[in-house]
Amino acid sequence: MSTYTQVILFTDTDGRAKFREQPLALSEGTPAAQLSPLAPTAGLQFRQSPVGFRSQFHCTTTPQWLFVLQGQMEIGLQDGTTRVFKAGQAFYSNDTLPAGTAFDAAVHGHWSRQVGDEPLVTAFVRA
Repeated sequence: MSTYTQVILFTDTDGRAKFREQPLALSEGTPAAQLSPLAPTAGLQFRQSPVGFRSQFHCTTTPQWLFVLQGQMEIGLQDGTTRVFKAGQAFYSNDTLPAGTAFDAAVHGHWSRQVGDEPLVTAFVRA
């Protein structure tokens, strides 16, 4: 059985955002069109960010898949780790604020920014 390597942005036990990679089984479909099992969704939203866009540190409010449709998006973590996602790439964003915790911009979340000379277009699919 084939797998797809999904990138997951999550909140670790220390409250900090981190990346991890996890295989997703492609157990459905045919050998010519291998599919993952159908996942439930709660909505779809598109976003366009202009050249020069950069956010402050923030947490994901609702777990969601993020798909880069155009341009490049860089995600930065508190520990200095960054990853760039290009058009055609995706990650699962689940770095939510731990329950009962007040947001601290020196500890929690991630920042994002548009990279390059074309606007960033993304699609968010809420889980």
